[in-house]
Amino acid sequence: MYETVITPRVSETDMVGHINNTTLPVWFEAARNPIFSLFTPDHDAQKWKMVIVKTTLEFTKQIYFGTDVTIRIWVNHIGNSSLELVEELYQNEELCAKNKVVYVNFDLATQKSERIPDGIRNELRAHLHNENK
Repeated sequence: MYETVITPRVSETDMVGHINNTTLPVWFEAARNPIFSLFTPDHDAQKWKMVIVKTTLEFTKQIYFGTDVTIRIWVNHIGNSSLELVEELYQNEELCAKNKVVYVNFDLATQKSERIPDGIRNELRAHLHNENK
């Protein structure tokens, strides 16, 4: 499991007093940085490999300014060129949102997907969701 703590900012709070729904995709993406580093260690945009093809976000509780959130990410499935992640967001130890996201390992120059290298596969397997081990 990958884990990231994020401190909500005032600017992410909407007019009804909770974190705006448009903020969570940005937070989930920020928590994926360790995974992005596996595919593109120097984060060079010209060599970027991870292309998102699907995301499904579900809110289970409201999230508020003033208390950190914890995002936990597991690898749910590793395909030939794709991977699915399961993500959960907690505030005060309560599940507030969950997400599934699918990425493809993609070569920008050729505009084609590529097989996920074995070294990256091995690292990802260490973070498999318990149901898939």
